[in-house]
Amino acid sequence: MSIDLTPSWQDEELSMFRDSVSRFLEAEVAPHDDEARKKGNVGHELWRKAGEMGLLCTDIPEEFGGAGGDFRHEAVVAEEMGKRALTGLNHSVHSIVAHYFLNHGTDEQKEKYLPRMARGELVGAIAMTEPGTGSDLQGVRTHAKKDGDHYVINGSKTFISNGFLAGVVLVVVKTDTSQGAKGMSIMIVETENQPGYKVGRVLDKIGLKAQDTSELFFEDVRIHERQLLGGVEGRGFFQLMGDLPYERLFIGVGAQAAMEGAYKATLDYVRERTAFGQPIAEFQNTKFKLAEIATTIKVGRAFVDECVRDMLEGKLDTTKASMAKLWGSENQCRVIDECLQLFGGYGYMNEYMIGRMYTDARIQRIYGGTNEIMKEVISRSL
Repeated sequence: MSIDLTPSWQDEELSMFRDSVSRFLEAEVAPHDDEARKKGNVGHELWRKAGEMGLLCTDIPEEFGGAGGDFRHEAVVAEEMGKRALTGLNHSVHSIVAHYFLNHGTDEQKEKYLPRMARGELVGAIAMTEPGTGSDLQGVRTHAKKDGDHYVINGSKTFISNGFLAGVVLVVVKTDTSQGAKGMSIMIVETENQPGYKVGRVLDKIGLKAQDTSELFFEDVRIHERQLLGGVEGRGFFQLMGDLPYERLFIGVGAQAAMEGAYKATLDYVRERTAFGQPIAEFQNTKFKLAEIATTIKVGRAFVDECVRDMLEGKLDTTKASMAKLWGSENQCRVIDECLQLFGGYGYMNEYMIGRMYTDARIQRIYGGTNEIMKEVISRSL
């Protein structure tokens, strides 16, 4: 009897939605993944197709153009992509950006951007990290100076997911350079025909090859004061901290899905591959390793499902979300490494999904706050 990894929160409607997501990925994403990994992005057309299928902004209210679902719908999309190592369509960052608008934007900002994001007409990105600033957000140097009813932005950002294709970027800036957290704000920059805005190179990463990650440059970029997220200066750090549980749970969900996908691919492989006259699945070492992996995944599924339920009930806090990110990403790297070992030399080849999963997994312990930061956050609640 196989181990049941069906999410405890899944119902009939979500099962049907999962089937729809699966069909879309198999028809529109998987056949073009090799090309996207070579090119470094999936292109705007795929984003528009995903929007037409109702796969973007699934938990955004219908009044703002979303599907009116909840985080479970977002989790289904993330899981189905994660199981297949299809990373080019970074829908999680897109959804995180949408939630900044939903939770912190003015009514005008919500009405202007959310419907276009749900349709895939605008790809969302958030620009936090700078060449000299990673997890220490209070150290950002990009600044926005008030000039009449406009702001003028100067600075640079790096490692920006969706940066190459982004149509709208939330830019973390200092509006008061004399202050720390209280001097931070988030500016909304529409990228098309924006003077002073420049996309640098698509960065050459060791993994996530199909996902566009870029440098962004801002040289006297003028935006109207209506483009200040929420309309009030100095709220940026609060806005960033408020959405951390949502972002970190996405990472935990993705980690769990990747482990489940790697496990299934490995099971299939060891049952077909023979050595010394028998399937390698029959060797004791293989059985023991798979037993350990299955146990880790089953435990992970229980915890991730609990976090999803907490999210739905509005009680997922930063500590628990940080645990999901920490535990999930650490085990994702370990489990996929052990799965790859069972593939032997074939596991080291990019043509095998397990090899791509191995390099893709490494960033999970870095972005969304490094795992060292996660330990610090968790330790404060002990």
